[in-house]
Amino acid sequence: MALGRNMVLLGVGVAGVSFLSNKTNRGKVKDIWANAKAKTVGLWDRKASDLDPIIEKAGHPDPYDHDDNKMVDEGAMYGVHYYNNAKHG
Repeated sequence: MALGRNMVLLGVGVAGVSFLSNKTNRGKVKDIWANAKAKTVGLWDRKASDLDPIIEKAGHPDPYDHDDNKMVDEGAMYGVHYYNNAKHG
């Protein structure tokens, strides 16, 4: 088992060295690496506000908004009702 894995790793290494021995292939790999690095850095440099969706109302709902409170209450009780129905049939 270990011999087979070692042979596979050796094959991958030989293939990588033979691929990178050509100057044009090395250039292609460098370009791909540079593009991937630029995209990754670009994602990390974005502001949180650019990535987050626009949220108008979150965290502190209006206590007098009865429709919203009813929806939240029903959502909060869904798990309890599901458990009760599963447990007691």
